[in-house]
Amino acid sequence: MKSRKEKSKLKTTDIVYIGVFAAVIAVCSWISIPLTVPITLQTMGICVCAGLLGAKRGALSVLVYMLIGLIGLPVFSNFTSGAGRLLGPTGGYIIGFIFTALIVGAFSNRFGKRAWALFFSMILGIAVCYVFGTAWFMIVYAEKSETAVSLPSALATCVIPFIIPDIIKAACASFICISLKNMLNNKKIVVK
Repeated sequence: MKSRKEKSKLKTTDIVYIGVFAAVIAVCSWISIPLTVPITLQTMGICVCAGLLGAKRGALSVLVYMLIGLIGLPVFSNFTSGAGRLLGPTGGYIIGFIFTALIVGAFSNRFGKRAWALFFSMILGIAVCYVFGTAWFMIVYAEKSETAVSLPSALATCVIPFIIPDIIKAACASFICISLKNMLNNKKIVVK
């Protein structure tokens, strides 16, 4: 049985991991690949975070990231922040990152170092984020512009340009997670 001191040490470690990975997500959101639609590394950062930390700490890292952006620090893509960004048409994708972290983290907790499971969970988590974010986009866009946007139009704008880059980011995130887990286990450093 763990002593009270060991339990508090574990909580301090958790807080550090959560804070560090919230910062990693923020840095990844600032890295932008300028294509027709700019692509950020935000989803890759979230997948790595949840793949390494698991469901609870991964989702808490995303929540901390969101709260930091909500209070005004420019942690969202293009160095933006604020409630307007979270409640705007694309805010549903940011909120959907919580679902991505929960799904990836749950698979990571269950399947550990299996690359196929991590990759599958990342694709599934990103797909759930797409569904939530696209529904949010359609509702908020209709409210703000007073005109409805069709599902094909929303998908063409918000999902289709990101599918291939997100598959690549999920593959890279899986590789990073497996490599880091192997490296940390060889060094006897335990993340969980």
